[in-house]
Amino acid sequence: MTLILTRSDVLALIAYPEVIAAVRRAHEDLARGQAVLPAPPALRLPGSDAAFLVMAAASRPAGLATVKLLADVPANRARGLPVQRSAILAVSAADGGCEALVDGGAVTRFRTAAASAVATQALARPGSRVLGFVGAGALAHAHLEALRSVMPFSEVIVWSRTEATARAFAAKNGARALPTAEEVVRSCDVLCTLTPSKEPLVEGKWFRPGLHVNAVGAPPRADHREIDTEGIRRARVVVDSRLTALHESGDVLIPLAEGAIGPSHFEDELGEVLTGARPGRTDRKQITLFNSLGVGLQDLAAARLLIDAARARGIGTEIDLAE
Repeated sequence: MTLILTRSDVLALIAYPEVIAAVRRAHEDLARGQAVLPAPPALRLPGSDAAFLVMAAASRPAGLATVKLLADVPANRARGLPVQRSAILAVSAADGGCEALVDGGAVTRFRTAAASAVATQALARPGSRVLGFVGAGALAHAHLEALRSVMPFSEVIVWSRTEATARAFAAKNGARALPTAEEVVRSCDVLCTLTPSKEPLVEGKWFRPGLHVNAVGAPPRADHREIDTEGIRRARVVVDSRLTALHESGDVLIPLAEGAIGPSHFEDELGEVLTGARPGRTDRKQITLFNSLGVGLQDLAAARLLIDAARARGIGTEIDLAE
């Protein structure tokens, strides 16, 4: 039987402590050679700016192989539709049976924030208290909940290109809206950039010693980035996947093309830091940056959680695809 989980099903089942732990284990499994994560091919149709990413992964500990088909359709903004839409197909790693079909939107939001929480635990300076956001949309709300579950932040500050969005976020979450991105960057200990920007909104000359950055929002396109070249050059960069970063991250590919840094600047993967194969933060003044593109293995980890929880609680719809 195949389990169908709608977005409302996912939202009824998913929770941060569990998904953060699952994402952490998934990256550790990858570093230990127990999971497979290829670079996702991007499919583009002639005459269209839409991109379709095939985000595949397989995990022996989770007993699953998954594919998330992510549609990134910029023209949807004018249609009043989400720019990104996705669905996850999960099959048993043991016998290939189709275990589940899961709406990907909420999963993507939760697992993305969970990955930032894992990276922040591993890389942020101990005693970090001020959390800053550049961008105040749905990802910011998700990140606030996830990061508050792993570190005791005493203050939250935010800036958005749309002032009303920043003020609404601040009012809802007890945060403080600041007038510029620069003021947020210069004032925080942990920074999350969460915008779909094509041109950099954050400059490396603003980075204070000891800052940790989660660079999250830029879509998986080689010409989009939120952090300028100086920011990437100044930071010790940890990626979620080397293959993926070198395949589709503008934050990585543009500084490489400019010759500002070499490929060795992006050698460290999050899972290797978590398992101790590579060091975490080396001193209090080091600037660290987690380049988060989002990978299929994180979707797999969330799918495993959701399938088990749904069947334990009787949530979702079971169908027989072979009928």
